[in-house]
Amino acid sequence: MTQIRLTNTRTRRKEDFVPIDPANVRLYLCGPTVYDRAHLGNARPVLVFDLLVRLLRHEYGDGAVTYVRNFTDVDDKINAEAQRRRAAGSDLSLEALIAERTEETIGWYHADMDALGALRPDHEPRATAFVGQMIAMTADLIAKGNAYEAEGHVLFDVRSFPEYGTLSGRSVDDMIAGARVEVAPFKRDPMDFVLWKPSSDDLPGWDSPWGRGRPGWHIECSAMSAALLGPHFDIHGGGIDLQFPHHENEIAQSCCAHPGAGFANVWLHNEMLQVEGKKMSKSLGNFFTVRDLLDRGVPGEVIRFVMLSTHYRKPMDWTEAKAQEAEAVLRRWHGLVAGIEPATSPAPALIEALADDLNAAGAIAVLHDLAGRGDAATLLTSARMLGLLLPGMEDWAQADARAAGQIEALLAARLAARQARDFARADAIRDGFAAAGVEVKDTAMGPEWSLATGFDPARLADLARTHGT
Repeated sequence: MTQIRLTNTRTRRKEDFVPIDPANVRLYLCGPTVYDRAHLGNARPVLVFDLLVRLLRHEYGDGAVTYVRNFTDVDDKINAEAQRRRAAGSDLSLEALIAERTEETIGWYHADMDALGALRPDHEPRATAFVGQMIAMTADLIAKGNAYEAEGHVLFDVRSFPEYGTLSGRSVDDMIAGARVEVAPFKRDPMDFVLWKPSSDDLPGWDSPWGRGRPGWHIECSAMSAALLGPHFDIHGGGIDLQFPHHENEIAQSCCAHPGAGFANVWLHNEMLQVEGKKMSKSLGNFFTVRDLLDRGVPGEVIRFVMLSTHYRKPMDWTEAKAQEAEAVLRRWHGLVAGIEPATSPAPALIEALADDLNAAGAIAVLHDLAGRGDAATLLTSARMLGLLLPGMEDWAQADARAAGQIEALLAARLAARQARDFARADAIRDGFAAAGVEVKDTAMGPEWSLATGFDPARLADLARTHGT
């Protein structure tokens, strides 16, 4: 078994991963708030954890990993969208409109993440199904002296948890000075956060000991993770933007609710996403969803390849050039593995790269080496460890499948001609590529090719027949 090492945000160092129970490795990823389409940045933690789950299942067994990713379906943005629809003339109740919107958005989310080759989690809890557990946890925190009721709200008392700030590495006083926090006269401390808040008649709500209301955001994941994974599990994570306050608050309320349990052993956070070197934002006009890219004709497999090419702990820059390069590489690999039976196991070097803090870029370098050596069977199995070259993923390239085989055969013929010093034939193949609209670039990793806008499959077929491929 390969020793997996992960960077633990809480300890700020790379550590050997030692599961609590090797027969049941448990991990929790904070999922989306389902009010709209997932933007490209939302996909990054999904792909990071998808890679992690694939690695853990390879090492510990398919049945030995439990993966949970939640849906937040209680949120003011969801409520606002439902109220907008009702104001626009819908005769459905607010509750029905909320249910309609969340169902629609969850369907979008599944379709988009499926297109990226992401595995569905073992459990996808919805916050609305665990409100009872949230109420019970909130009441328990009050009883333990870690929370208090004030004007229909229940708030967590951050001063009651001395370790508050350990994850983000800041003291409570520093957080107050630098954070945007909700100021309310009923708070004992500006950093105290809401566990329960009242609901007016035009908002969804549940009966509780503190009146009709709804849970705060942070209590959701603490209640759902405890219910599905227990109070002590292996890995918790999400985007670095969740480190504070969301994950910091989760730790506080979970550790106080379950003293001595420890909550999550490892905290895994991915860095943020940029577009063409700039922060993605609507004001800059570079904000887009996963569906925007898919509808634009960018294959989900290409999106996945580009996003895995940067280590999860570094900012990831999405560029059109990277997408085009990824498409050319994947098209070539699809051609190499067409009709090939996969090897029984992936390349050991690829597993070693992934075990080193999910070094996907290093793993992709192994795939390039396998392709360069023509080891198609190991390339196929190894790529599938990264969620690439999966069955069905080749659909986007099927229109070019015949061309891919012809091009790869012609590239091999060109190489043979060069080695035989038959430069006339090598040049004829080169010129034939140009006439057919096939762009070939020779690199240190081997030739890479792409189809130009004016690609002519008939000319390529003639070229292949002429050179006996």
